[in-house]
Formats: sequence, C-alpha cells, structure tokens
Amino acid sequence: MSHLPPFDYLTSSARWFGTEGAKFNQTARRVLERATRRVTVTEDVNARIDAKTTYGQRLADKVAAFGGSWTFIIVFVAILIAWVVLNSLLLGRSAVDPYPYIFLNLMLSMLAAFQAPVIMMSQNRQSSKDREMAAYDYEVNLKAEVEILALHEKLDALRNEQVVQLLAQQQAQIDLLTRLVQEGNR
Repeated sequence: MSHLPPFDYLTSSARWFGTEGAKFNQTARRVLERATRRVTVTEDVNARIDAKTTYGQRLADKVAAFGGSWTFIIVFVAILIAWVVLNSLLLGRSAVDPYPYIFLNLMLSMLAAFQAPVIMMSQNRQSSKDREMAAYDYEVNLKAEVEILALHEKLDALRNEQVVQLLAQQQAQIDLLTRLVQEGNR
C-alpha cells in the first residue's frame, strides 16, 4: 500500500497557478479549503437567490414575463381592435373616445410609463442573478480543475513510488543473480 502524505492543496495550487497561496482571492481560498476538507461546492443557487427575492421583485418578474409574452401581444391587439371598432363603428358620434383616440393614446402612454421601469427592474434582477450564477460556475469549475490537477499529482506520486519499488526489487534480483553467478563460478 501507498504511504503518501496528506495532500496539500494550497501549496500545490500555488505551484499549479503560478502564484503564492496568500495571493489567492477569497473564492479560490474557499474552493481550496473545501477541496482539502473534501466538501462539495455544489448547491442550488436558484433556491438561494429565490430565498432573497422580495415580493416586489417577484411581481416585477411576473409583469415582465407577461409583458414579454405572446399572450400579452394577442390580448393587447384584441383590446386595441375592440377599442377602435367600438369607438369608430358601433358608437359613432356618441363614442367615448372618437378618432384620433386621444384617451387610448393617454392609456397606452401610461401603460408604457409603468411597464418600462418594471421590466427594467426585472432585467436588473436577472442580470444580478446571472452574475451570481457565473460566480458559482467559476467556483465549481475551479474546484473541478483543482481536483483534476490533484488527481494527476497523486497518480504521478503513486507511479513514482511504484517505480522506486520496482527498481528496488530489480536491484535485489540483480544482487541475487550476481551472488548466484559468483557462487556458480567457484
């Protein structure tokens, strides 16, 4: 069996990445610490992010999701057509909002004035979520890279240990053969 010492991730990582261990950023240190303790870095980031989400943020996401859907477009076009038909063809001169539909224009402007900031809030939140996901992906990828490099180093150490053992066995066999040849020549 092998008698390898415990693996030192911090020292090895400093060698692998060409920097001093003290110069690693907080994320790298956390990953190396977890690798040393053999703890995973995987977690459900969406659950963590959703747990921090406020009611207003969830509402903004729902409004943005609906406002950016075919359902919204179809309903909106249907309402516009109904408004035009009602105020131009059915009601005629007694229309609530006759052509050029000034009241409809006011309602559309107000809808746009409210909808745009809500969609921007949702986009900002999504952007923040994307940054968190990217940071998490970086952490997982760094840990995978560190583990792969550590496995390579461990395999190299095992192979070197085996080579040393084989060389020692070969030397013992050569010594034994040399003795046998010397005894046979006597």
